Amino acid sequence: MKQDIIIIGAGIMGLASAERLLAQGASVTILERNKIGQESSWAGGGILSPLFPWNYSDAVTQLTGYSIGLFPAWTSSLKKNTGVDPEYNRSGMLIFPPFQANIAMDWCQIRGITIEHIETPLTRINEKCVGSTGKKIDDHALYLPDIAQVRNPRLINALFTRIKQLGGRIIENCDVYPLNTESQQITSVTTACGEFKADHFIVTTGAWSKETLGIHALKLDIKPIRGQMLLYKFDTPPIDHIIVWEDLYIIPRKDGHVLIGSTLEDVGFNKQTTAAAFEHLIGNAGKILPLLYQMPLKRHWSGLRPASPKNIPTIGRHPEIRNLSINCGHFRYGVTMAPGSAEILVNELTESTQPFDVSPYRMGWDGH
Repeated sequence: MKQDIIIIGAGIMGLASAERLLAQGASVTILERNKIGQESSWAGGGILSPLFPWNYSDAVTQLTGYSIGLFPAWTSSLKKNTGVDPEYNRSGMLIFPPFQANIAMDWCQIRGITIEHIETPLTRINEKCVGSTGKKIDDHALYLPDIAQVRNPRLINALFTRIKQLGGRIIENCDVYPLNTESQQITSVTTACGEFKADHFIVTTGAWSKETLGIHALKLDIKPIRGQMLLYKFDTPPIDHIIVWEDLYIIPRKDGHVLIGSTLEDVGFNKQTTAAAFEHLIGNAGKILPLLYQMPLKRHWSGLRPASPKNIPTIGRHPEIRNLSINCGHFRYGVTMAPGSAEILVNELTESTQPFDVSPYRMGWDGH
């Protein structure tokens, strides 16, 4: 693939797309308005699964399922080539009630996904634990042993290192202004760092996609949704598995860090953290893991997810601009969908066979 390609946006989608394009022989430059991977890609928890996969459309679960299957080899290769370990960890996931066990069990059985209905090993759960529904958390849970996680910042660092090894160029602190077009193609992009020309342009700016595309966004429906998270540090992991309860998740890292997330707030591009979100998150997490109340808060942050209708991203060529593509709108599952989405995008650019029907990811231009 002998093309000069400019990618606008150095989040997980931009980096994953760049790595795959470089491996295909393209010349790639990434333009990033801030620092690499410091928005939604850094802020998330790195759970490699939808939280309740049976509640999503086939378009979401097909892409996440395929992409999840790429992670072991992908992260292993990144670690081998860069020395940076993304910490892929098959930690399993416990889902506490309320849930519809029959729907979950049937969904997993049809797809060959291991799921168990078990007594939770967390003896701290008791009759005083009451969720927002008013229902008690009982001592049973759904357990998906094959659910894995990665550490987002380490995955980003590994990709950054690999892209540099492959000859890619990343320019940070480089704001991109409206795209310059003529005769239904981009002629150049004007930026704070000068003007750039290329054979093809790819927008991977997440929640800022519509702003980047300007009039070329058509009916693309991507907007920011704020998610706030908390971080604690234990000497050793207090739990072994990811825990999900209603809208809450708790993620244990191997080194004792514990992440708690996350809110879903439609507040525009406001990244401010709030006391109300802290109280909500620690209040519910503390019912499951009371030890948290004894630990100092290490960090409280927020990120802006690129929300799209039904969590379905838009991937592929622009319907009108010949040399423009997009890989955006992955909402809560950008990290999970990253290697699969990059493969779909590059397959389209190289006219290669797709792994499955990718037409659902072309519908975003019409507003779904």
